[in-house]
Amino acid sequence: MKIGIIGAGNIGGNLTRRLTAVGHDVSVANSRGPETLSELAAETGAKAVTVAEAPRGADVVVVTIPLKNVPDLPAGLFAEAAEGVAVIDTGNYYPQQRDGRIAEIEDGTTESRWTAQQLGHTVVKAFNGTYAPHLLEKPLPKGAPDRVAVPVAGDDEAAKQRVRALIDEIGFDTVDAGGLDESWRQQPGTPVYGTPYGSFEDEKGTPADEATIRAGLAAATR
Repeated sequence: MKIGIIGAGNIGGNLTRRLTAVGHDVSVANSRGPETLSELAAETGAKAVTVAEAPRGADVVVVTIPLKNVPDLPAGLFAEAAEGVAVIDTGNYYPQQRDGRIAEIEDGTTESRWTAQQLGHTVVKAFNGTYAPHLLEKPLPKGAPDRVAVPVAGDDEAAKQRVRALIDEIGFDTVDAGGLDESWRQQPGTPVYGTPYGSFEDEKGTPADEATIRAGLAAATR
């Protein structure tokens, strides 16, 4: 599968490592230019490209950049992507620490709904509560008793299924967290974000399996 990754920070870098490790054709971009990604490209075999080039021909595109920078992405970003491209949004809204105040989110629009509006393309929310090192440390084969689970939200069922299959391939179970209007259940401040569930372990060190993630989503309060 051809995959484009926009953003090469902790999550983007480790997704590049995992996705190339299982054999996908990965192009990776950041805001500073392909020449700054030479080490990651050499390590993984991914192709370092510009942001505009990353989605070209891609079946899946991962957008993993600060929310405040999403509106600055090129217009028509997915025009040359594969038909039915699935766009993964890993982002979170941090108004005090990084993003400033975004009025629509403050007024109740979910973070991923806002991101989709800026991109002009629906998204699938995944990995937003994942501790980046765990992408490399925690993968297990399908059916393993301690395999951890990731919540996945989105409106496009076909795109969501493609993303869930990809997450399964890199070593994690998934839980359908509903549509984008329900994706607040995995935003910062909810049980499945960060500790204990999003970090994949509870206070006893038990991995966050599907049942744990479902319970955390149900327990969330808006």
